[in-house]
Amino acid sequence: MDRASWSLDAASPSTSVPTGRAVKAGDLVIIDEGYQSLKVAYVDPKKCHNTRDGSFLHKDFVGRPFGSRAYAKGSNQAYLYLLAPTPELWTQVLRHRTQILYAADIALVCAFLELRPGCTVLESGTGSASLTHALARAVAPHGHVHTFEFHELRANEAGADLRNNGLGELVTVRQRNVEEQGFPAELAGRADAVFLDLPGPWKAVTAAAACLRSDGVFCSFSPCIEQVQKTAAALAGAGFAAPRTMECLLREYEIQTEALLTNLDNADAGKKRKRKPWQREGPAGAADQAGPDGMPRAVLAKPLPETRGHTGYLTFARRLPVDWPIAALRHGGHLQTEPG
Repeated sequence: MDRASWSLDAASPSTSVPTGRAVKAGDLVIIDEGYQSLKVAYVDPKKCHNTRDGSFLHKDFVGRPFGSRAYAKGSNQAYLYLLAPTPELWTQVLRHRTQILYAADIALVCAFLELRPGCTVLESGTGSASLTHALARAVAPHGHVHTFEFHELRANEAGADLRNNGLGELVTVRQRNVEEQGFPAELAGRADAVFLDLPGPWKAVTAAAACLRSDGVFCSFSPCIEQVQKTAAALAGAGFAAPRTMECLLREYEIQTEALLTNLDNADAGKKRKRKPWQREGPAGAADQAGPDGMPRAVLAKPLPETRGHTGYLTFARRLPVDWPIAALRHGGHLQTEPG
């Protein structure tokens, strides 16, 4: 598919997705069927997308602008939305070959690795390539992502996904056990950032240090605090400074319209009011949004009862300049050299 289908090149307006770009045969389309129901499709005019509401012919997708509605065959009621692919949407629809990183952790990784167009990034632990898509967008259009996966089948499938999604020029996928073999020698000193999602990230810290340019940034993702402790010790001995570990906990809210069964406006019982007990003052009062039963409606927000909790710890550190004393000691993120 065409790389321009992706909202990748924010720094290069000439290659970013233009407003109103029409869907073409072969394009990757994210199909929004309704609340929390996203599907993925590669447009083929000979195929159709079936839902409980009806059948949607792919040939009817062709020529419609991304973001528009498509209606079911023989219906003007059942519809879905055709969305342009982004790394955030891809994360929600990809096939899970492994556990993946989600938007909250991905946002922190891209921000604290200080990624920008033109950067070179090394990733070990490709998995389902959820993060890889976001890394590619961050470094596009002239940067590159080198990602490594020790499992051959997963590496091949991730590479196929990236090529099918038009990102083959931005990402190189290779099968390699970085914990045991390190990174390829040709990448020494070429990386602006390194990300590790490995069972033993401390085993690859030395290899990461050899590939990072001076002032480059390291990040590892680990579900257990014991992994963080070993990684921090390895970073301290490999020429890294300013270590920090963080955990991102995401709390979502449910927003819906509900009937007000309690008089929230009449807390002061001493004041007599001529208006209805639930009616608010002003033109935007709750009484103006009364339902068919006459009861007022209001938009309420409340946290979801089940919130996604711990995913993992993100550990960041910065590579010291190559001419910094090897015996530099790190204390609380600050540098202290041993006396001459």
